[in-house]
Amino acid sequence: MDVVDLTLAAIADPQRRAILARLAQGEATAGELQGPLGISQPAVSHHLKVLREAGLLTSERRASWVYYRVVPHALTRLADVLTTEAGTVMTA
Repeated sequence: MDVVDLTLAAIADPQRRAILARLAQGEATAGELQGPLGISQPAVSHHLKVLREAGLLTSERRASWVYYRVVPHALTRLADVLTTEAGTVMTA
């Protein structure tokens, strides 16, 4: 799967888009994301893994907690991908 496919697959799920939107406001642990989203811890962990593998998130372990944050240029790259894909669809 190429980068565009990975990115689009990662944001296809509404829960992952909600996680990405929340993390765009600042870093958080999986536990901090779980409550407001109303999904289980295993589901949050799965979604975080998909977003991380797509290059949209990074994580940092601090003691027993793992903090997740948006990769600084990831949202710009995502906007570029969506703009490019929309242009491709419109010209096809």
